[in-house]
Amino acid sequence: MATRLVQINMKARNDSALGAFWAEVLGWEVSSEGPGVTNLEPEGFVYPDPVAVCIDLIVSPEPKTVKNRVHVDLATTSAAHHAEVVARLKDLGATPADVGQGDVPWTVMADPEGNEFCVLAPSPLHRDSGPIGAVVVDCVDPRAMARFWGEAMDWTVHEVTDHEAVLRSAKGVGPYLRFVRTPDAKTGWNRVHLDVRPYPGDDLEAAAARLRTLGATAIDLDQKIHWKVLADPEGNEFCLLTPA
Repeated sequence: MATRLVQINMKARNDSALGAFWAEVLGWEVSSEGPGVTNLEPEGFVYPDPVAVCIDLIVSPEPKTVKNRVHVDLATTSAAHHAEVVARLKDLGATPADVGQGDVPWTVMADPEGNEFCVLAPSPLHRDSGPIGAVVVDCVDPRAMARFWGEAMDWTVHEVTDHEAVLRSAKGVGPYLRFVRTPDAKTGWNRVHLDVRPYPGDDLEAAAARLRTLGATAIDLDQKIHWKVLADPEGNEFCLLTPA
């Protein structure tokens, strides 16, 4: 009864404007489930498919006050492509960002609402990942995250070190999921979080119970919703969506 990563959820002051920015960045289509909700996915995409991790932008009045613990890494194919992507992002409204990265081969930027993301240096690792090379989650213990998420999902664990844990869909397509060790403590709710989904025919309650036995904790939002909100062993919130 494993799950799989299907999308990331991002809070936004203006979901339609931020959605338009990210649609231009990724070359994806924009749709809406209703006021305050903007969905992004590749053109012709049949949801869900591990070839892409989609983005849901949800309107929220809460301001961004700290560095996000979840962000995306954009893939590039060459040094020239990297420079072209960075220049294009600036034209679209992104700005350079300093998160203490120092001298690194990638470029750290922020979208128009201040959400950090990286433009990666070219690497064979991301040659077939699509525009998003990786979804990155800050953590204290990558090995513990690999144990939990490697059991929670049917994604393959590719690498585990004291510095990071790397997973990818068992089908070998789409972006990687990276848990990177950071000294920063988690404060408050994550403005960006993971959404996972069981497979058709699975039971939502049973899937939630299984995640709790692996170390997740349930979060009661005191509202009627048709999905489950949980937190991983390090307190990172995530949503367990209905089977599909």
